[in-house]
Amino acid sequence: MLIELGALGIALTGGAWALARGRRACLYARQRQRLGEIQRTSAQDLGLERHGVPDFAKGLVRIPDFLPAQAFARLQTDIVGLQSAERSFVPTHKKGGTIAYETLIRQTPAIVAYYHSPQLMGFLSSIVGTAVAPTPIEDQSSLSVLIYDRPADRIGWHYDHNFYRGRHFTALLPIVNQGSAEGGLSHAQLVAAIDEREAVVGTEPNTLVLFEGAKVRHKVTPIRAGERRVILSMTCCSDPRAKAWQGIARRFKDTAYYGARALWT
Repeated sequence: MLIELGALGIALTGGAWALARGRRACLYARQRQRLGEIQRTSAQDLGLERHGVPDFAKGLVRIPDFLPAQAFARLQTDIVGLQSAERSFVPTHKKGGTIAYETLIRQTPAIVAYYHSPQLMGFLSSIVGTAVAPTPIEDQSSLSVLIYDRPADRIGWHYDHNFYRGRHFTALLPIVNQGSAEGGLSHAQLVAAIDEREAVVGTEPNTLVLFEGAKVRHKVTPIRAGERRVILSMTCCSDPRAKAWQGIARRFKDTAYYGARALWT
């Protein structure tokens, strides 16, 4: 009897997993179609040539006044209007809100168009010295919005581990940074370990921070009550294909941000 019940439990669990994965596959098929529509109809002029080619020798570069004022204002309006953040908490390490790629595809095509802009990817490619492209649609962290708006929201020291065959990069664009620190900014700071020393990387709104996350250890210090910090996070890769073990590892990592559904991507 126990053996039969165990077999039944395994069958039900396997069936539920297959159903959930099948539903996710249908979702991604619809989103790929939507993504194609966005790419065909949302070309943008980002004016990035004015920055030249910043030096990436240390694996991290910071570019103030990244977008033209009007382009940044449009992006800021779209992101601030989002209301569907998922809160996550990993004791002693992470606390904050995240809006996933799939939500952005559904709700804010202009943000997705910005991420997929050939101008943006071409500019990032010129900096890192190799051609890069957006990471896959199944990776919820490919394009996401990070929100720190409750006391002690933060993330501890970590690397952005590479789950792809090619080199993997993270680009952060602060959208909102408000608080009671100097200059009206929040007390939350991006800190990176560069040349074996800790360096504070300024994250004023419209300042792009690009780094190779698997090589640059970094953290965000806690925010204080009444402060708010909203970041557009983008990843790109020189070869976005993944080996089987890399895909599995990425799914388990994403459960810390998006819950169990990340296992079915």
